[in-house]
Amino acid sequence: MATHRIKIFDTTLRDGEQAPGCSMTLREKLRVAKALSDLKVDIIEAGFPAASPGDFEAVKAIADENRGPVICGLARCNAEDIEKVHAAVKGADKHRIHVFVATSAIHREYKLKMAKEEIIKSAVGAIKLARELCDDVEFSPEDASRTELAYLAEVVSAAIEAGATTVNIPDTVGYTVPAEFDKLFRYLNKHVVGIENITLSVHCHDDLGMAVANSLAAVHAGARQIECTINGIGERAGNCSLEEVVMAIKTRAEFFGLETGIESSRLYPTARLVSGITGMQIPRNKAIVGENAFAHEAGIHQHGMLQHASTYEIMRPEDVGISKSNLVLGKHSGRHAFRDRVKDLGFDLDEFELNRAFHEFKKLADKKKDMYDGDIEAIIMNVDNLSTGPWILKSLQITSGTDMDATAMLTLINESGKEFKKAATADGPVEAAFTALEDVCEIDLTLQNFELHSATIGEDAQGEATVIVEFKGNSYRGHGASQDIVEAACKAYLEVINRILRRKERGLDDTPDRSSMNRATI
Repeated sequence: MATHRIKIFDTTLRDGEQAPGCSMTLREKLRVAKALSDLKVDIIEAGFPAASPGDFEAVKAIADENRGPVICGLARCNAEDIEKVHAAVKGADKHRIHVFVATSAIHREYKLKMAKEEIIKSAVGAIKLARELCDDVEFSPEDASRTELAYLAEVVSAAIEAGATTVNIPDTVGYTVPAEFDKLFRYLNKHVVGIENITLSVHCHDDLGMAVANSLAAVHAGARQIECTINGIGERAGNCSLEEVVMAIKTRAEFFGLETGIESSRLYPTARLVSGITGMQIPRNKAIVGENAFAHEAGIHQHGMLQHASTYEIMRPEDVGISKSNLVLGKHSGRHAFRDRVKDLGFDLDEFELNRAFHEFKKLADKKKDMYDGDIEAIIMNVDNLSTGPWILKSLQITSGTDMDATAMLTLINESGKEFKKAATADGPVEAAFTALEDVCEIDLTLQNFELHSATIGEDAQGEATVIVEFKGNSYRGHGASQDIVEAACKAYLEVINRILRRKERGLDDTPDRSSMNRATI
């Protein structure tokens, strides 16, 4: 299907969310879906509905919002999966069913234990069933990059004949290299009948650090859809990074002769949003959206930049949504200015959330000399955790020293307004605070990971804490922000505790989600 337009298929909410520690709540998924819509991605793969009831409900909620992009769900080649996808996505005006089956020799022998003919039969049957439910059907031969070329062409031909409207070629384990992938796509274009009538797609993983390069090689060889994720998150080493591949096509338009429909000025805000929600920090040297992407420290670079920006910048910061001035607002700023800045940063808050965030902003502005975009982002990312009990942190006092144990004295307030005080002693202040929280809330958690970083610059910067804990076989992630790093850690830990207790109140089972074993990567 000859076109100069590249479709951007975002799988942050499916493949990206499967990365360890990146699971999102329904509210967080809806927030990311809104950001992806504003970014103007063409397709949102919202999840794998058969994986769990939670996945099904999230995909359905995103589809029912109907914000513009095609809403897609992933399914294995069986009737139950396909019907669940259709039930989840049918609320969207534009929806897609994405079916997959592995085709490589190693998968055929060790995972599926199926012959070549059986796999083709399974794919054809699934595609035909999906087409009965939906006009837009995508098919992926999993581990295509390690599949024999002649057999891969046979599978793709059968998929097209069965009614697939998009055929996606995945480099599932990040094994291929650009020249080899270029050859694969050119082979398919030459040997598959009817390939000109469908959209040929590419899906790359980053195990060898070549996901973006391999995706661009596929595009150069005829692919017209790229499957990617915000910040390149995903299983193992991640996926093709949306912001990198989009800006490569835009910046090197004279080479590729192609374009996307992405609103590139939304790239940085969306990257920051996903980073904040998942707790996966963006490396400083990350292309396009890292803190150093437009920083110039070397003297010769600074001199060149002063003469003309293009000497060392091939893109403008504004092109990807990075503000020229990071210093924003102040304690005298009004609600209207705050609302505008929140919107500029890519957040969509309702009136209740905005009022709560503005209140926290004013409190922080009274303490800090300078306020930055990062401060606002930190407040908004934690606005859901404020006053959403059953427990609220009222006060925290820490005593510690070089040659002594640390003691944490904290006061919590429950839903009825009753105060509970508790002291705990441990080797360090964070451990003491966590122990006191567990004692008051009568819950026993296992800390799996604790991360702390600065939201902005300066000695008075906010600390952002992220914790991942285990409770009864399930992992939970919490965020907290404060100028006091121990308080930030406490807020993150308390968010997890509150989430677990709210689940109990709703009668939700906290046993391990065995459906996670059915998670799929292509």
